[in-house]
Amino acid sequence: MGLFSHRRYRGFNELQIEGSEIIRDLPDNNVLFVANHQTYFADVAAMLHVFNAALSGRVDNIKDVGYLWQPKLNIYFVAAKETMRAGILPKIMAYGGSISIERTWREKGKDVNKKVKLSDVSNITTALKDGWVITFPQGTTTPFKPIRRGTAHIIRQNKPIVIPIVIDGFRRSFDKKGLMIKKRGILQSMVIKKPMDIDYENDSVDDIVEKLQYAIEQHPSLLKVNKIEDYHKSEKELNKKREFWDMY
Repeated sequence: MGLFSHRRYRGFNELQIEGSEIIRDLPDNNVLFVANHQTYFADVAAMLHVFNAALSGRVDNIKDVGYLWQPKLNIYFVAAKETMRAGILPKIMAYGGSISIERTWREKGKDVNKKVKLSDVSNITTALKDGWVITFPQGTTTPFKPIRRGTAHIIRQNKPIVIPIVIDGFRRSFDKKGLMIKKRGILQSMVIKKPMDIDYENDSVDDIVEKLQYAIEQHPSLLKVNKIEDYHKSEKELNKKREFWDMY
């Protein structure tokens, strides 16, 4: 899968990386990566490339796929169970290390309100004890949506090192699933930031949620328009204009 996807970040499109030297100094387990989300699968695949390249001594680049021969295997990513069952490629990726959870706020494209499954939380805890976990705390590819409080509870409970990651360009490069290349020649970017400063004993869930919003640059105050609704409306209008140009 790594060989198959490499040209998506160094070939059809170029991935600009910043801060990957941080990866080499992290412990082998209890590390939580939190990031904004633009596609279902391309975001995670890019992170797996960057992490393994960094561990092999490459700083801010994924040149020479030799790093794939000895990958770090205890890297997991949190994903919606229904997403990981939707097709053969998602199922293959699920075997690569997904922690499949049932979304409590959305199901089959509709808003729902379900109770959190304790087994899902337990699986994330187990994964943190074993290695690194990638999660997208907004739980959606739509920008500037609220942070899910469950991520803050997991941070308070497990006290992991929390590394924020900010990505950009993936939404224009790939389709929503991140499996098909939508447009070539797009500059993708990934910024890996220093560990977050979290007081595990005294920071409340709300405090951690707000820190996460700023860390992955998804706090409403960072919007350049007056309202979130205005942002989504302008994005839809812009996407309509791009429809023709975003195809081969």
